[in-house]
Order: sequence, then C-alpha cells, then structure tokens
Amino acid sequence: MAKEGRRPNILFVVFDQMRADCLTGALSEAVQLPNLKSLMADGVTFTNHVSVTSPCGPARASLLTGQYAMNHRSVRNGTPLPQDKPNLATELRRAGIQPLLYGYTDTSADPRKFAADDPVLTSYEQVMSGFMEALEMRFDDSRTWRAYLAGLGYDVPAGEDIYIPMDGPNGRQVDHPAFYKAEHSDTAFLTDRLLADLPTRGEGWCAHVTFIRPHPPFVAPSPYNSLCQAEDMPPAEVAGTMDTYLATHPFNGPAMKFRQVADMVRGFPDLESGEAITARLRAVYMGLIAELDHHFGRIISYLKETGQYDDTLIVVTSDHGEMLGDHHCWGKMHYYDAAFRVPLILRLPPAMSGGKMTGQQISRPTESIDVTPTILDLLNIPVPDTMDGVPLTPFLKGEETPQWRRYSVSELDFGDPVSPTIWQEELGLKSDECSLAIIRSDSHTFVQFNADLPPVLFEHTQKGEHENRALDPDMMAMRLEMTEALLKHRMTHAEGQFSRIMITPEGAVRGDF
Repeated sequence: MAKEGRRPNILFVVFDQMRADCLTGALSEAVQLPNLKSLMADGVTFTNHVSVTSPCGPARASLLTGQYAMNHRSVRNGTPLPQDKPNLATELRRAGIQPLLYGYTDTSADPRKFAADDPVLTSYEQVMSGFMEALEMRFDDSRTWRAYLAGLGYDVPAGEDIYIPMDGPNGRQVDHPAFYKAEHSDTAFLTDRLLADLPTRGEGWCAHVTFIRPHPPFVAPSPYNSLCQAEDMPPAEVAGTMDTYLATHPFNGPAMKFRQVADMVRGFPDLESGEAITARLRAVYMGLIAELDHHFGRIISYLKETGQYDDTLIVVTSDHGEMLGDHHCWGKMHYYDAAFRVPLILRLPPAMSGGKMTGQQISRPTESIDVTPTILDLLNIPVPDTMDGVPLTPFLKGEETPQWRRYSVSELDFGDPVSPTIWQEELGLKSDECSLAIIRSDSHTFVQFNADLPPVLFEHTQKGEHENRALDPDMMAMRLEMTEALLKHRMTHAEGQFSRIMITPEGAVRGDF
C-alpha cells in the first residue's frame, strides 16, 4: 500500500542492445518472459519507441541528458560529453535525491576537467556526472564481477575471452554454455548486489540499474543457452543475397564488414553467416533475455515483498537495438529499424496515475530523449531548457495529446577522427562527413547522409525496408516533404541552453513564449 505524501522510489532499468520486438514482436513469441510481460500488463508500453542515436555511449548520453546527439555531440564511444550538460542525475540531485548507479553509463569524460595524464581519460567507460557509482559493472573493465568469479575459484580468462563458450564432447559450438554457472553470471551478480544494497537505502531511493545483456558476445550460462531452440526462432528479415544488399547503397558494404557474424560470439574467428547460424545465435540472444527476465522478476518480487512496489516508479528500456542478422547485418551501426527500435515500459505508483493506465499500449512516436524529462516531470522537478525530449506524462495519465510529434528522428555517426573507420577507408570520407539522420513518419522512413552518399527512402505500406525508393521519380514529392521535415526538426531543436533567456535591463529573464 502506497504511503500518503511520500516521494516514490525510482527504479530505472536499462538493458543493453535489446530490440523492441523481443517484447512486442515476433521474437517475443519465441520464449516466455513472464516478469516483463507482467510489468507490461501493469503499466504502459510504448510500441513505437526509438533510440535517437547509437552506439552505447552516445545512446546513453541522449537517454540521460534528454538531448539529441546533434546537441550533446558525444557521438561516438570515446567522444567526450561536455561536463556542463544537465542530465537526470544532476537534476535529481538538485531536488535532494541521490541517484545510485548499479552498472555503467559509458560516458567519455570532458578532457577540460582533468590533467592530460589522468587515467579517467584512458577509457570511455566512465560515470556520468551526478551519479554515485554504487556498483561498478563495466564491460571492458569489469573488475568487480571478474574478482567475484576469481574468488569463487574460477580460472577467469582475460578480456572478452571470458565469453568463449565451453567445449563439449564434439568440440565447441556457438550455443554451448558459458564457463560460469547461471547463479554467477554478470546478470545474476548485478541483481544480487542490487538486492543486497537496496535494504540499506532509505525511503525514496533512486536506482539506475544497467544490465550488460543481451550485448554480445552472445554466450549464456546453462540452462539459458539451450532454453530457446534455433528452429523456433523467427527468421531474420532478409530480401535478397548479400550481393543484393551490397549493391543497394554504398553504406551497406562497410556496415556488413564492420560487424560480421564472427564478431557476435567469441572463439569462432572463421564463423560464416547463414540461416542456420543466424537462428542459433538468435536463440542464444533470446536465452539471455530470458535470463534478464528471471532476474528482473527477482527485483519486482523484492519490491512486492517489502511493500515498496506501489511506492516505486518503474522505467524499463534499452539503449539501442541489434540487427541480429536482419538485412545480413549484425550490431547496431546501421540505419535500419532493428538498430534503433527499443522497448519502453513505465509503471507509475497508483498515487501518481490513479490506477487508470494499466496494460495500455501507446503507438504514438516516442524517443529515448523523452525518458529523462518524463521522470523529472513526474517528480515535479523542472525540466532544463537543454532537454529536447518531451514528458510522456499525458500518456501515462490517459490525457489527450493532440499536439504530439508526427515524426521520430535518430542520428548515427560512423567516423573516427583518430582511427579511421572502414567507412572512411572504403568511401574516402573524413570523420566529420560520416553521419546520417533518420526521420520516420507513419508511412515512410527517410535517411539523409552527409558527404556525397545517396539518400534512402522506405515506404512502409509497400516493401518497407526491402526497397529503397529514394530515386523513384514518383517519390520525389515525398522525398522533398521528408527532407523539409528533417530540416525543420533540426532548426527547432538546436541547442537550447540559453534559447529562452534574454538579457534585459532587469537582468537575465527566462520566457516561455
């Protein structure tokens, strides 16, 4: 039972590289996910939700600052995030709330703040300003979990070799289990530590919980590695051969080489793509999600057993998607939907929602930058002018939203000013030419590239992502409409730090007109 007048707890869970269709599409039918589905039945699910950028560092920068990548400009893993960007943690702190981080934010530190030889500048896996790191759980340098495994007597391999599947009677296979037991996995470990720590926190705690999974390398502990069967997996979205996709657009060839099937699992450097391997890796991927569901259920059980469930604002999402073999591609560095569409579930304490919006699904276009403004708005904390996102509060309370956005927008930077990427090498591009912007309406998706790369236009009611109609004479009017919409979007959402401030004889004045 919720307590009158108390500030709610905040449980903000982010999975890494989970596609939206794991919960609301074909993949969701391949495995039972009772705990996440139960939350969907008890909350509000946004079925047309996208990350506004990728990969991990930029996606989390946008998620937590509420800004498009074009404004925060931390556009790559390793590109610094300016230290003065307001974010969820800084604004919660202003309101007297301590934001606890169980996991990681993949924030590249602002070099203006540190000495040139400061170790914080040697890894992009740093903590965003404002958060208190209650549990270190990074990917490349996860000392805490590795030390835990070593303390249990495991012989812990170095680097990503920790994710090599075990050998079996007939050699090693891509869907063999991890060398560690399920109760000792990274997902189990983080959940154990969270549940051990939360009882030490007072009322009104805020926990940002970031699970590494189902991020590759794909390897799951037993029994999750074999929980899903390859033959039960929905096939990848593919129309035509790899050569067909190579000929479709100059971006595609480098993208297919940047992340190949052999990059998604450790120990198989010569692994070749094909329907059978794709199905097996999809099964492991969904097994990892089933493992996440199990441990997420442990967190929900704790909240219910301790009487905190109805006092807790729960947010569940992912930083970005995963191609998972769609269009012969892997990873998240692409313009296709699978790289950007992610789940979003919110469950409000009954005192906030009045219990009206349970089990609802919202199909209006929403973006990852909306999440932080929503949390702040629900807590009656002012949303900074820098934030481009819009609170989803009306949807959560069953209110009308006639002026809601018609489009969703995402961006991707695929260059590197220090170590040129495969796109730079094969297409002869400079790093500041390696970007694209995606705008989506109900009927079309348009992709505008920087440099001299042709655009992409998909028509949803026809062949969708299987046919680029950008050069079709009949589509020139739609191409112009989408281009103008994208330009207007960028003009409207330019950096807003001082956009509402005027210097007047009375001093600095903020307006809302």
